[in-house]
Amino acid sequence: MSEKTERLLAVDLGLRTGLAVYGRDGRLIWYRSRNYGNKTRLRKAARSVIEEAGELTIVAIEGGGDIAMPWVHEIERRDLDLIQVQAESWRHDLLLSRQQRNGPAAKKHADTLARKIIAWSGAKKPTSLRHDAAEAICFGLWAVRKAGWLARFPGGMGA
Repeated sequence: MSEKTERLLAVDLGLRTGLAVYGRDGRLIWYRSRNYGNKTRLRKAARSVIEEAGELTIVAIEGGGDIAMPWVHEIERRDLDLIQVQAESWRHDLLLSRQQRNGPAAKKHADTLARKIIAWSGAKKPTSLRHDAAEAICFGLWAVRKAGWLARFPGGMGA
C-alpha cells in the first residue's frame, strides 16, 4: 500500500453511527451517518463499513464497551492500527472550554468545526449534517493529527 492510498476511518460509535474517512494528506474524503437501529445490525456493520472505506491503515473509534467490541475485533482481524478514545479527549484539543460545557453545546460547536473541515478539505458540502457525522469528522481530524499525518491542525481549527 502506498502512502498516497493510506486512509483513516473515524467512527463515532452508537446505534446512529457517524463515519468519516481521511486521506494520508489529512483531508476529509467522505463522511456519512448510518442508523443501524439495533445492536445486532450494528455488530454486523463493522466488517462492511471497514471494507467500504478503502485501503485503511488506521481505524479510530470514539467510545467503548460492548458496542465497540465488533469494531475492535474486525480491526484486529485485519491487523489495522487502532486509536480508541472518549469524546473528552478530542474535544479538549479542538474545542474551547466554553464550547464543551455540556453535551448539546459541544455538539453545536462540533457541527461548526465539521463544516470548516469539510470546506478546508474540499469535500462535498452537506445538505444536512447530523451530529454523529459532525463528531466523526472532528474526531477524525484529531485522529489524523494523533497519527502524525498532520503536523498541526489547519488554521482556525483547534483550541
